Amino acid sequence: MRRLLGSLLLIINILSLSSQNVHHFSEVICKHQHHYPHKHSFEQNERPDWYDDYNVTFYLLDIKVENNTTYVEGNATTTATVKRLNLNEFKFELLANLTVDSVIANGSNRPFTRVGDEVTVALQNVLNQGETLSFTVFYKGQPPSGGFFSGISTAYIQSWGKNVTWTLSEPFNAKQWWPCKQDLYDKADSVYVFATTSSINKVGSNGLLTAVTPMPGGKVRYEWKSYYPIAYYLISISVSDYQEYNIYAKPMGLPGDSILIQNYIYNSPGCLEFYKEGIDRTSAFIELLSEYYGMYPFKDEKYGHCLSGIGGGMEHQTMSTMGGFSFGLVAHELGHMWFGDNVTCATWSDIWINEGFASYTEYLTAYFIQGPSSAASWMNSAHNTVKSSPGGSVYVPPDQATPDNVWRIFDGRLSYKKGAAILHVLRQEIQNDEHFFEILQAFQDQFKDSVATGLDFMGVANQITGLDFNYFFDQWYFGEGYPIYDVLWNQSPDMLYINTTQTTSSPVTPLFETYVEYRLNYTDGTHEIVLLRQTANVNDFQVPIGKPVASIVVDPNNWLVKTVNSVMVGVAEHQNPLYFSLAPNPSSDRIKLFFDQNFNSKELQITDLGGRTIYQTKTTESIVNIDVSEFAPGVYLVTAKDEESVITQRLIRN
Repeated sequence: MRRLLGSLLLIINILSLSSQNVHHFSEVICKHQHHYPHKHSFEQNERPDWYDDYNVTFYLLDIKVENNTTYVEGNATTTATVKRLNLNEFKFELLANLTVDSVIANGSNRPFTRVGDEVTVALQNVLNQGETLSFTVFYKGQPPSGGFFSGISTAYIQSWGKNVTWTLSEPFNAKQWWPCKQDLYDKADSVYVFATTSSINKVGSNGLLTAVTPMPGGKVRYEWKSYYPIAYYLISISVSDYQEYNIYAKPMGLPGDSILIQNYIYNSPGCLEFYKEGIDRTSAFIELLSEYYGMYPFKDEKYGHCLSGIGGGMEHQTMSTMGGFSFGLVAHELGHMWFGDNVTCATWSDIWINEGFASYTEYLTAYFIQGPSSAASWMNSAHNTVKSSPGGSVYVPPDQATPDNVWRIFDGRLSYKKGAAILHVLRQEIQNDEHFFEILQAFQDQFKDSVATGLDFMGVANQITGLDFNYFFDQWYFGEGYPIYDVLWNQSPDMLYINTTQTTSSPVTPLFETYVEYRLNYTDGTHEIVLLRQTANVNDFQVPIGKPVASIVVDPNNWLVKTVNSVMVGVAEHQNPLYFSLAPNPSSDRIKLFFDQNFNSKELQITDLGGRTIYQTKTTESIVNIDVSEFAPGVYLVTAKDEESVITQRLIRN
């Protein structure tokens, strides 16, 4: 593993002084806990009571589909283990405008009733906890299509002259095309997808293609089987006149073996040549991510792609549905095989487990394959997207993680870009790349074939590092916004004095306690990076130096989502006879200025960062009281001057 923070990094601890009391971690945690009332609620998203009636072990879909319609007909068999005592009925979900012809449960044709999209079936015999429930639903109909999150869609692809039908069940729409149980916690142990279609078509799906069976009427049945646990929304089909193009990945962890990468591309002249370069990258991506995330989790089956009319991509387990093959899209959907397929989010509030990590995969593949400058460009773009609005949390509040608010769950700014960015911040906080990637692999090991929350990931990070990242998740995951920095610095021959003021873009999170890199550019053309920890809204640091500093750059490697509002050179305070202390700071009411010496006359001025004068007076007092209650929240400059001297300090009005 490559450790990115090398020998030039100087951590200044002993000489760092805070202008406020520095909180111990436990104090910080207690202080901020009340801001995030949903933090410890793992079951916030509503789950119907009947989800706890049975645990699915196996799905078999045996359906008829074509490449130019959303019409679907066939049957779906569910095998499950009963969890309730004395179960006399069971339920499943299917869109109301799809017709249920019959339901056979444990070998008996059973009566059923429908209320909306829920179907209730009466059992012939009461089942007890631990017994097997097996039911087959015969159904047909044409689901509606339209919009990115339609359960099943069809389109004519003008550029390649092909019709294509594909499914996208995430987050709530598996029921639009097959009878199911849409419970994130209940992964089936295995799934068979048998899809019958016209012989000109191919059907892509999960797992391994075990047979292509001729059927009556010039049809063929594609028989896919997967033996890995799978969430309901990752089961898929894609149907078109495809050609097959296969390549292989050879991760270092599989000496002498390889992983099949099976691709279904439109059977049109020039189509494969157009997409081939993008598809071929997948081999290197799998090999890279198997090193940093752990071995590709579905290595005994395959990875692959089905080209479709989707506007982007969808991480269907072992065979992503793709609208194209750009570098970032291929990396993103592949990254989901670890984060979003092998380990899936326990609630839609914790979609970060899926989308934040897959988005960070875009950054990592850019860094290791295209180079640091490409990765830096990606991260800078992500930061700009995050900062396009001041608030919003990566964690999706439960009342927003609902079927009528799907775009909040999949918010590109928060779930994707900020989700990736805060992983990068965490990597900076950990200060050890070996530990960071060990955390990613340990998380996969501990939660494979299962579900996890953001706090589950925090638990693994705490375990691996021996640190407590509760404060980090309060700030970056449950909190909102990003830090804003104003830096004032000066120097003596052997010491650099740095005063940092941190405000934030959102009042929800008043402080981001974090490491910050500062690049010291010396007058002789050399530079070094020092690492300082922001522990309060205002911090003072003393950094030993052996030569003059020409300038300072805050966070030169762009680890943090932040805005640097100003970096200014000030007068050396310890040499200034007008030196004063300022308390309390931050303040929302009144402040006091304490001067070391009493002069006949001095002028006081308070300005905002735009240079507008907010307050001005002359005084001879050594203690000056100022009412700031009418000031707008923000950062202000408090300046004292006489005929010979001037000194400025920063004030935060909270």
